[in-house]
Amino acid sequence: MGKESLTDLIKFLLPFPDHVQQNALWLRNFVWDLYPDSNELIYDNYNALAVGYSPSDRAGDVFCSFAVYSKHVNFGFNRGSEIADPDKILNGEGSLYRHITVHNINDFPEAYIKTLLAEAYANSLNRLKEGKQLLKGQTIIKTTAPVKRRPN
Repeated sequence: MGKESLTDLIKFLLPFPDHVQQNALWLRNFVWDLYPDSNELIYDNYNALAVGYSPSDRAGDVFCSFAVYSKHVNFGFNRGSEIADPDKILNGEGSLYRHITVHNINDFPEAYIKTLLAEAYANSLNRLKEGKQLLKGQTIIKTTAPVKRRPN
């Protein structure tokens, strides 16, 4: 399963408003078109639907992700504090994660984010353990919470 496999993701997105679904699917294509060998890790969690992209099957190697909420999508970098953000558009107070909130995909700073993605991806590859056999271009359902606080 890879980019062409949308069945599970569509099922997880159904409870969300159409514009949120469209933004999430656009972001998915944006990342996978740039990094087709990355793996898509899907977490159908209690608070949000989260989708991360990783050169391995491990959450710790995720270089970018998006989280789907009822009114918006957050697009972020799991180790965003470690990448250059000269325009200071990324939000986040934690030690690592940084994100932007996407209400309208037409306002998404595509060229700028591509630059940040390149650095985040390189950092992720540099952190991989030696000799680890990598999966390529797979969709992997990591968790599905039976109870959800968000739309379900």
